[in-house]
Amino acid sequence: MPRRSTLRLTTRIVDGLQVDGKDAIFWDRELAGFGIRIYPTGGKVYVAQARGPHGPKRVTVCRHGVIGAEQARRRAALIIARVKAGEEPVPLPLAVKLAGGPMVSDLAARYLEEHVAVRCKPSTANGVGTMIHRHIVPALGKQPLEAVDRAQVADLHRQLSASPATANRVIKTLSHMYRLAEGWGMVGDGCNPYRSVMKYPERKRERFLTDAEFARLGRVLDEAAAQGDVSAQAVAAISLLMLTGSRKSEILTLRWEEVDLDAGEIRLADTKTGARTVQLSPSAVRILEALPRRAGSPWVLPGRKPGSHLRSIDGLWRTVRARAGLDDVRIHDLRHSFASRALALDETLPVIGKLLGHSDIETTARYAHLARDSIHEAAERIAGSISKDIL
Repeated sequence: MPRRSTLRLTTRIVDGLQVDGKDAIFWDRELAGFGIRIYPTGGKVYVAQARGPHGPKRVTVCRHGVIGAEQARRRAALIIARVKAGEEPVPLPLAVKLAGGPMVSDLAARYLEEHVAVRCKPSTANGVGTMIHRHIVPALGKQPLEAVDRAQVADLHRQLSASPATANRVIKTLSHMYRLAEGWGMVGDGCNPYRSVMKYPERKRERFLTDAEFARLGRVLDEAAAQGDVSAQAVAAISLLMLTGSRKSEILTLRWEEVDLDAGEIRLADTKTGARTVQLSPSAVRILEALPRRAGSPWVLPGRKPGSHLRSIDGLWRTVRARAGLDDVRIHDLRHSFASRALALDETLPVIGKLLGHSDIETTARYAHLARDSIHEAAERIAGSISKDIL
């Protein structure tokens, strides 16, 4: 239990309290266990602490400024009594009533409007928005920000355990929302409920096409194009993905003004990692040269609607991969396979990172094990050759 203080907490007293260097709790002299926690940034949060049958427990009552000290003292007294009786400190309906202030849904709306829409690329913004509206808002949206605790976040994380990557992204996003909420003054410092929630291990899925699989895929694409029963633009898109290692979005949204066939380059001003140049092989140049240009359209791969670009190649991809016997291969695996082939041809990781448009070498380093495999195979070939002479 905290030591009894000589300070009686009033709104005026709390307004004047400050700390220097690190946060501190000032306890009330009249109600044992009632205090105000003050952070170096100036944030102030009322707390209630008591020992119950299951040990001591400290609970955030509310942020100072939302209510005054007297009202906070009354709420703290109720919480302390419940803890001593072994009950939940604040049952959910009462927590909503007591905590007041902005709701999680309010933070979600501000986060999407002031952070995601401004700082994230459209594809990322769509993904974050979907995740927030599908998982975070339904589970926590109606609760005040300071009423959400670690147990509730851990429960949400556990509910999504069948999809570990999604579960981890949800709590990471929620944590980021609360960090911004502190800066926006929506919650006091130290109110992030993400603390100590352990992430699930994620299985990195890696699939690389072999020489024979590349050959089958190329043959199926040629047959599909010759039969004329598929979109020529979609066939070209898949072929360019194989030959450049580009991201799908980079190819589907490619404009003619970004293509320099004479120099053999695609110059992209804005990608996931910023501006970058994609090198074109002679084969890729020939594919682009063969594409018809639609009058008035800036897109290399125009869509069906005037002024639009090709939106999806997923249908064709499912068809061609089935015909090629590659049902477990995703479109993004073409990018991985490009990197794998580069390593097999003894290209260095920095060069491969440049080709793929990685912003740092750590991203490219995920392919390092392939380089080790190539070195191991080379060692076996060399040792095998020597063994023929000495054995």
